[in-house]
Amino acid sequence: MAGSIGSGPATIRAPAWSGRFYEMPNIKQQEKRVRLAARQRQENLRWRSTAKTFMRRLKEAADGGDSATAQESHKALVSWLDKAATRGALHKNTVARRKAQAARLLTAKKS
Repeated sequence: MAGSIGSGPATIRAPAWSGRFYEMPNIKQQEKRVRLAARQRQENLRWRSTAKTFMRRLKEAADGGDSATAQESHKALVSWLDKAATRGALHKNTVARRKAQAARLLTAKKS
């Protein structure tokens, strides 16, 4: 069968181009919203990724038994999470949960 899947070029088009869906909207304000949302996604990704990095550093310091480095890592993590919540990059409940996890990690390794 010519054109069937597996025997030659596929006849199924990518979902973004099939039907009435296009890569960009054709309303000027919606084009701006798409660009803005892409920038915001990148910025929020930076906040989340850095928070994960700070948490990893705290875990490594706590596992290593270095309390001074663990304290510094905890302080940096809490500060970063508070800034992320203030900016709206992370939800306030998510920040509270991660701060509690960090505190438990810090106190568990101390005793």
